[in-house]
Amino acid sequence: MDLLRTDVVIEIAGLPLHPLIVHAVVVITPLTVLALLLGTFWPAARRRLGIVTPLAALLVLVLVPITTAAGESLADLVGETDAVDHHEDLGELLLPWVIGLFAVAAAQWAWYRWGRERAAKRSATVARVVTIVIGAIAVLVGVATTVLVVLIGDSGARAVWGGIVGA
Repeated sequence: MDLLRTDVVIEIAGLPLHPLIVHAVVVITPLTVLALLLGTFWPAARRRLGIVTPLAALLVLVLVPITTAAGESLADLVGETDAVDHHEDLGELLLPWVIGLFAVAAAQWAWYRWGRERAAKRSATVARVVTIVIGAIAVLVGVATTVLVVLIGDSGARAVWGGIVGA
């Protein structure tokens, strides 16, 4: 008997938190990426979204560590399998990307809110270069984050359903 093992699973109303909260991450993350990319390429959307995009990115940034911790507690209960380990390994890669998502969303919002006009008055070339760099980083971070969320979700579904439906 292992005295250090607690078998405590983070729960809400008797249900493990991970499968409940993971759906928020799976929905809000791609929507945030979509808002970021719309803001990158469509000025009218950027003006309408305003601070919503960085706030959504902040929400994702808060939800990911909670989801990861809940997943780790559930993995302790379920036990180690190759599928669970693979899902856990992929899940641990997400936090740096959502940090980047938040950083670029906040930078983009601040740039268009305060920086671009000031920079354009001094140098149109510098303003154009900064706009392009922020846009390129937004595309890179957005695409990478979305692909990773899809891969994590797929590996999680396979970990849960693989033995049942032959996935």
